[in-house]
Amino acid sequence: MFRFFENLVNPYADYAHEDTPPRRVVPFILQYTQGFRTVFVLATVFSIVSAAIEIGLIWAMGWVVDILTGDPGQVWQDHGTALIALAVFILLLRPVLQALDVALMNQTMMPNIGTLIRFRAHAHVLRQSVGWFENDFAGRIANRIMQTPPAVGEVTFQVFDAITFSLAYVLGALIMLGDADPQLIIPLGIWIVLYGLLIRWTVRRVSPASKASSDARSQITGRVVDAYTNIHAIKMFAHHDQEMSHAREAIEHARKTFQREMRLYTIMDVSLVTLNGLLIVGVVGWAIALWAQGSASAGVVAAAAALVLRLNGMTGWIMWATTSLFRELGIVQEGMETIAQPIALVDAPGAAPLALKAGKIEIQSLSHHYGRDSGGLDGITLNIAAGEKVGLVGRSGAGKSTLVKLLLRFYDAEQGRILIDGQDIAKVTQDSLRHQIGMVQQDSALLHRSVRDNLLLGRPGASDDALMQAAMQAQAHEFIMELEDPEGRRGYDAHVGERGVKLSGGQRQRITLARAMLKNAPILLLDEATSALDSEVEAAIQDTLYGMMQGKTVIAIAHRLSTIAQMDRILVMDQGRIVEDGSHDALLARGGLYAQFWARQSGGFLDPDTDTDRETEAGQ
Repeated sequence: MFRFFENLVNPYADYAHEDTPPRRVVPFILQYTQGFRTVFVLATVFSIVSAAIEIGLIWAMGWVVDILTGDPGQVWQDHGTALIALAVFILLLRPVLQALDVALMNQTMMPNIGTLIRFRAHAHVLRQSVGWFENDFAGRIANRIMQTPPAVGEVTFQVFDAITFSLAYVLGALIMLGDADPQLIIPLGIWIVLYGLLIRWTVRRVSPASKASSDARSQITGRVVDAYTNIHAIKMFAHHDQEMSHAREAIEHARKTFQREMRLYTIMDVSLVTLNGLLIVGVVGWAIALWAQGSASAGVVAAAAALVLRLNGMTGWIMWATTSLFRELGIVQEGMETIAQPIALVDAPGAAPLALKAGKIEIQSLSHHYGRDSGGLDGITLNIAAGEKVGLVGRSGAGKSTLVKLLLRFYDAEQGRILIDGQDIAKVTQDSLRHQIGMVQQDSALLHRSVRDNLLLGRPGASDDALMQAAMQAQAHEFIMELEDPEGRRGYDAHVGERGVKLSGGQRQRITLARAMLKNAPILLLDEATSALDSEVEAAIQDTLYGMMQGKTVIAIAHRLSTIAQMDRILVMDQGRIVEDGSHDALLARGGLYAQFWARQSGGFLDPDTDTDRETEAGQ
């Protein structure tokens, strides 16, 4: 039975990806939960049925009180069949209906709604551009991905478990009391109005207070994750006290926002107890008065008393459920600030896969300043022939990394365009573009997974032989075979820690080199590809690296100029423009900026004694 209800909805079913999700809470929830609509209808029906059964049982107990005023033998003779039927209903049918109700809630809705939203929210966020991630904290994004799905689950649970049930229950109570004596509706109606006003007062204040608390908790998460991610810098500079002060500020802010939220609940609870007192005295007192006048039976008084005592017990639950509903809506709203942001960098309508034939790159009047007035690129025009090897040098901020990011389409260029084999990269699919480009970065961060998983990013499905061959070419196989993680996994199965922290910089870079070799893409981008290697290891893989370039179109950024001296062409960038273009020998003969960089190097590195205003490392 459990599996039947658990499998009514598949949270991983295919769906149409939405680039611009709804920005309002209710449409957002409705869009994400489209697959649950039939389940929602059934849950509503069973919730109403459950409320009707509860009201019916109270009415039945009043009827029992009334019939017990006669002779016991005669009561059994007149009503025995009805009493047995009532007992059978209570013992058999009622549990079945309740089981269907809670199974829909607990097995179908609760596990699957959170799973579906977390899966789709993660898929949506992964589709965001690199620039989007650079403008936020990874910890805050992850926190919102984690806290929003259970909040949506709690919202739907409260709607069907509490709100629908309570509305049906109150309506049933009005009908039952009105049937007994219409005058009993008056005190219950007055209480409903006052109770509704209290709920309105509470909800209008709880929702913003809850959002403030959620924002404050996200701020704590962001600061804590930031500290843990940069723990080496904190330890190195002995900044423990400063970090604790930084964290305490956020924690204290969260405490104060939570205090303000809890004050609302205290006011609510005290007001609720007062209102419930008025409910009990008003309805039961009126019923007793009607009984004294002969207008109501003892059963009516008993049923009225049972009903208001049940309502008295329910009101706190209903109030808490209602405020919880709006509190969770506040959390959803806060999460939507991240997971409902539109995808800005999308494939063009009708985009086709990149049909790479030779690997020719044409850059036409390319400008990109990240929305600022300066920095980035400024009107770059460049042609790179298929199979040509181009070195890229320049001071920090010259625009080298921006050029590479635009070539990978991590950003859309503000002006100009890039063509590969005559195809505008803005009009082909992003995945097909990046499949054709291999990349080795200076920041050789790895996933917190096994060495094998990290290498297979280059070519999923590659054989172990191909995997190890690439690792050997990158001089990585020997140290990989010596790895062992705390769980006892060894070699290629060993996990490398968050961002590869358990490996040295040189080891990480050799794994990323092996990954690029395994991918074997026709276009190769090298951004300080050997910067973390010592001279001995670099020399050992230099021939392999140049061999890897054969037949490929290559753009290599380097501050160790000896590594690009053999390139077909070297481009020197400065302030977002290409200021020199030629071979190593031609640029030295020209005596320009490249010649200055070369002259100030010692042993292949930039001279550390140069004027830092003008002689910043060429590859930064």
